[in-house]
Amino acid sequence: MVEADPGLFGPESVTWQLHGDPMMWIAGVRALYLQALHPRAVRGVMQNSDFRKDAWGRLMRTAGFVGTITYGTTEAAEKAGARVRRIHRLLKATDPATGETYGVDEPELLLWVHCAEVDSYLQVQLRSGQRLSAAQADRYIDEHRTSARLVGLDPDGVPATTAQLAAYFDRVRPELAAGAEAFDVDSFLRRPPVHALLVPVRELLWRRVAALAYQSLPPYAHELYGRAAPPPHAVDRRLRATGTALRCIPSRLRWQLPPGHIVKAMERLGPGSRPTPSKLRSPAAILDGPGRAQQ
Repeated sequence: MVEADPGLFGPESVTWQLHGDPMMWIAGVRALYLQALHPRAVRGVMQNSDFRKDAWGRLMRTAGFVGTITYGTTEAAEKAGARVRRIHRLLKATDPATGETYGVDEPELLLWVHCAEVDSYLQVQLRSGQRLSAAQADRYIDEHRTSARLVGLDPDGVPATTAQLAAYFDRVRPELAAGAEAFDVDSFLRRPPVHALLVPVRELLWRRVAALAYQSLPPYAHELYGRAAPPPHAVDRRLRATGTALRCIPSRLRWQLPPGHIVKAMERLGPGSRPTPSKLRSPAAILDGPGRAQQ
């Protein structure tokens, strides 16, 4: 009997257990806010996509990519990565101040996007109540050198621990700024265009999601955007309350939303592959050891 393909991460990974959590949606919005603070990176997005008109499509495509590489087969994940690399090779951006034209697949730009995503995913999960040991947090960062490879980065040059990730942000901090493109992203995320019938939903729900994502950014991001945020301890309380509420929604209901990556993974690997962060707190969890980068 042929053994089912667990994909690039598999049920024994920290990534598998965390990425099924509903707080990933807030983490994804935080990542967009953070990514927009790198002028060269956000310029590449704004000049090569109709972000203002198709932002929802872009968000869903990003979520689909993360779901595929996390829960899909190895073949599906590799194909998704190849498609992203192929698209990026064709795209250029121009600096309006200098006239310089550059590729959006420059390693430093890909690295910024990668680190902003991984940091957002981990920080929102930790601050919303997920209990990870320091070794598990390191392993999560280390595991995502796999996703870095898929988009075209050399994994050896990608942070493999939380300490290395923090050092990376310290190094890149002088390059960050809130330019016109960043404020375009901010404006969209605060009040995205929706059908008139959905305006009440946007005002009631989405504004809270976007506000919480913004508030969870690091203090230097708030300074660059020029908009204050509550103290970190108050944001942590809001993140925990939101996480508690969202996690009360039955997972089987949440996972039925298209494209159903987790349901398909469980059908492929069996019910024992069901992602749940509680597995990370088990005394027998093999995930509690050091990450591969530390071995």
